[in-house]
Amino acid sequence: MQYKIIGDTMPAVEVTFDAAGESMFTQSGGMAWMSEGIEMDSNMRGGLGKGLGRMLSGESLFMASYKAQRPGAVVAFASTVPGEVLPINMDHMHGLVCQKGAFLCAQESVNLSVTFSRKLSAGFFGGEGFILQDMSGSGMLFLEIDGNKVIKDLAPGEVIKVDTGNVVGFEKTVAYEVETVKGLKNIFLGGEGLFLTRLTGPGKVILQTQNFNEFAGRIIRMMPSR
Repeated sequence: MQYKIIGDTMPAVEVTFDAAGESMFTQSGGMAWMSEGIEMDSNMRGGLGKGLGRMLSGESLFMASYKAQRPGAVVAFASTVPGEVLPINMDHMHGLVCQKGAFLCAQESVNLSVTFSRKLSAGFFGGEGFILQDMSGSGMLFLEIDGNKVIKDLAPGEVIKVDTGNVVGFEKTVAYEVETVKGLKNIFLGGEGLFLTRLTGPGKVILQTQNFNEFAGRIIRMMPSR
């Protein structure tokens, strides 16, 4: 399998299969274009239980697999918001935990499931929801990034505090919790809300420069209402 990232504002990843039988999967509706020689199969991928779990984590109940029937077949998957498509080789990662909606597509050897925040405070107040996406296995995974990506490699014990909407994902070696902003003045006048995500190394952390949900909220507030 070979791939290339196409576009800047609304990018897509275009995959060219080297051999018949190679395949990629994505959430329902994630495919942008494909050549002849591709077979599509829609399924729950893991059964009803895993499908419902994906729905809770922001993905679709059904997943779609695209299998090459011949070498050179091409399929592309496009991002849904302005930003970047981030390729990740899972062979070089210690597993990955991502926010809901970050998954774009992956090879069949990548496992996608749900995981629960270890602390209730992280689930209810962390901005990512109580359920996160758990990604493991081997092969190539592609994530959607709002805005631009920022990758931090935290040393053991190193801490970074992030506005929760700017967290894309982190390796499973990274500790994840939520803390409150200190000081009443900061809470009411700081504009960052009540909570920050605290990530403690070791491991890689993937951040994004835009919080699309916050951006959409600002647009909605400016729209006239009757």
